[in-house]
Amino acid sequence: MNKEIILKTIGVIHTPYKDTKGMPIQGRFERGVTGQIELFPEYQPGLKGIEGFSHLILIYNFDRTKEEKLTGKPFLEDIEHGIFAIRSPNRPNHIGFSIVKMEKLTGNIITFSEVDMLDGTPLLDIKPYVSHFDSRKKARSGWLDKHFKKGRVPERIKLK
Repeated sequence: MNKEIILKTIGVIHTPYKDTKGMPIQGRFERGVTGQIELFPEYQPGLKGIEGFSHLILIYNFDRTKEEKLTGKPFLEDIEHGIFAIRSPNRPNHIGFSIVKMEKLTGNIITFSEVDMLDGTPLLDIKPYVSHFDSRKKARSGWLDKHFKKGRVPERIKLK
């Protein structure tokens, strides 16, 4: 079954990153940078109760990525892996997600840190990060585990 699905944009993500140069591969590796979600006003009632969560999962569209590849070389390796084993934007549906730290909610604007998306990115959904559901003990991270031995962050990723 190859059914087309149409998604609505519920807001826009604003960040300091105008292009991918200098943007972190994951937001948790770039401290001190903030972004804002501008949720369209008609969706503001959906934010009720969100202020009690420290982190959010943002689901968005890689709208500037037009290419689709089923394999690619991830940031930490020179070896190709399948698209479903890496976090490349060149996916069949160009859908991205990020876990961000919510800093402040003001009306329909959410200020957040741990930013790793481009300015103007279309937002598709927001989900609360729930440690009781979203964290798994003894989870394995495939080919990435060798790069994070004993919890050490690889040299190529600098915590700021």
